[in-house]
Amino acid sequence: MWELLTHPWTIRGIVALLVLLIVPGICAYLIFLERKIAAWTQDRIGPNRVGPWGLLQSIADGLKFLLKEQIVPSYVNKVLYFVAPGIGVGCALLGLAVVPFGATSLNTADPQQWIIAPRVDIGILYVLAIGSLTVYAIILGGWASNNKYSFIGSLRSSAQVISYEIPLGMSILGIVLLVGSLNLEKIIDYQLHHGWFFLYQPLAFLIFFTSSLAENNRMPFDLPETEQELVGGFHTEYSAMKFAMFFLGEYSHMITISLLCSVLFLGGWHFPGITSVLGPGEFETWGGAIIKFLVLFTKMVLFIVIIMLIRWTIPRFRYDQLMGLAWKVLIPLSLGNLFFAMVVRHFNWSAWLLLPVNILLFLIPGAISIWRQNRQELELQHGVSVA
Repeated sequence: MWELLTHPWTIRGIVALLVLLIVPGICAYLIFLERKIAAWTQDRIGPNRVGPWGLLQSIADGLKFLLKEQIVPSYVNKVLYFVAPGIGVGCALLGLAVVPFGATSLNTADPQQWIIAPRVDIGILYVLAIGSLTVYAIILGGWASNNKYSFIGSLRSSAQVISYEIPLGMSILGIVLLVGSLNLEKIIDYQLHHGWFFLYQPLAFLIFFTSSLAENNRMPFDLPETEQELVGGFHTEYSAMKFAMFFLGEYSHMITISLLCSVLFLGGWHFPGITSVLGPGEFETWGGAIIKFLVLFTKMVLFIVIIMLIRWTIPRFRYDQLMGLAWKVLIPLSLGNLFFAMVVRHFNWSAWLLLPVNILLFLIPGAISIWRQNRQELELQHGVSVA
């Protein structure tokens, strides 16, 4: 019986089943957490009426979505109208297939592989490809709604996702060059021996995190669903469970982003000192696997809380600012980071040389930008050109 429980296929099946069953529940409580954080930032109490401390509010919301009347406008394209939310949720869940949820090992005989599809050599490419398909849910939803606000929201989303895909991918290429693989488990293993990528590629981490927020339409990049301009954007005509599925896709994508940030830049399940506490042999036990899971889960929750705090503290960009950030700032910076990573890899120099390079790449363009902004303000105040 124990051999059956610890068989690799049993563990993969358990992980896949947990993802399908637990992720929607986690998303429901992430909405509750976000409402609490929003209340905290606005000096309110937040949801506290349903159950102790309001903990049953998410269940009440879920029941409300299930029992609510399904309204379908007569002018929509019904097939694509119903398919679009399913594409959003499906792509968000499929992306989790190659993302580790806990202990991983490059040893093929090790049964403890807390990942649905282990040893996928194109892991990063798969995640990026599946993640980019999410835009189809928004475009189809906006087009099928036959509503001008929905259509404009979907057009904004397509331009936004295409623009931010470029820095998102290039920020990871520096890691791929150093590791020599697209496999997420190998990237974790590399960080165990050489240190977390966040320590010597902080600029790449910042570009990846910012681009991920734009890909997920989170504030301050939620132009496709701006309430003040487009009513609700691409989901204006959606209600009840169809609307809830868009939310489920967004929060599932947020989990994927947080796990990827942890795996790519913060060592995944690794944490300094944990090996000295457990000892090498104890890593193979279930206790060690649970500790690894808790480490990765803590990092994931930390990123989710940061994403939520950003939503309630930073105002929304204008559309020209959003596009300018991608094409004038993030893409040149990611190109610079990629170039220096290539140089370090070619000459087999220490990867720690990338740390001062990243700092300079961040500070020099920032200083030039501040200088140009001050100069423009002076020109506006005096009405003359400042030499």
